[in-house]
Amino acid sequence: MVVDFVKMNGAGNDFVLMDNREGRLRLTPAQVARLCHRQKGIGADGLILLKACRSGQADWAWDFYNSDGSVAEMCGNGARCFARYTRRLAGGQGAITFETLAGVIRAELEGDRVTIDLTEPTHLRLDQPVEVSTGTLTVHSINTGVPHAVIFVPDADKAMVQRLGHEVRFHQLFAPRGTNVNFVQTISPGQIRVRTYERGVEGETLACGTGVTASALITALVHHYPSPVRVLVQSGDTLEVSFSRVDSRFEGVRLNGPAEFVFEGRVELPSL
Repeated sequence: MVVDFVKMNGAGNDFVLMDNREGRLRLTPAQVARLCHRQKGIGADGLILLKACRSGQADWAWDFYNSDGSVAEMCGNGARCFARYTRRLAGGQGAITFETLAGVIRAELEGDRVTIDLTEPTHLRLDQPVEVSTGTLTVHSINTGVPHAVIFVPDADKAMVQRLGHEVRFHQLFAPRGTNVNFVQTISPGQIRVRTYERGVEGETLACGTGVTASALITALVHHYPSPVRVLVQSGDTLEVSFSRVDSRFEGVRLNGPAEFVFEGRVELPSL
């Protein structure tokens, strides 16, 4: 079966997007992994299928897959790309809403930048001691659609993202599903730098939207940053997280950043 696809990236976090509004595509985890493979497939951090929303609660819906074929509840950078992709295919004006496993997401488009309203964060935990090979880390965690751990470091360039990210991702504290891991350097009031080890990719990505959001919210609590927080990611792009804070609870969380078309083509689905 040959299908059309579009390749996009959000701040360097890249995705393959396909139109499944007719419901013909039934991708297996192995097929997704092959399509996302950077040597044997198109290459991407994740794959997104556009589909009709059958609940009536949103305009559209998606199926989101990590590059290893696993299903993810939410992806901030993917959500921005999905909004631009959907607008190109389906047309329309104004905001777009779409259903994810984390809830309904609302997106506003302005040129190649998109602002998404995220679901209310949950499972906030601060100052958790985590034993790793290098000693004891102080880890904060929050769920911004998917689970994230946040570790503050003096210099993001020197952070052992692959080694420590892997250890924390699979640590028993976050079992059985594991967590994404963010290494955060405070730069100045209102600005941070973030590097992220992503669960399902099992390595560092150039950006992670929900990780950027988690890092900004944790920084607001720990270092008393006001809204908005500007976040420099590994790709060199800057995203912005805005929010309202009620004690240690957050409302009105929004993520703004780029969503760019890279190329489009046709691919034969692997018979795996």
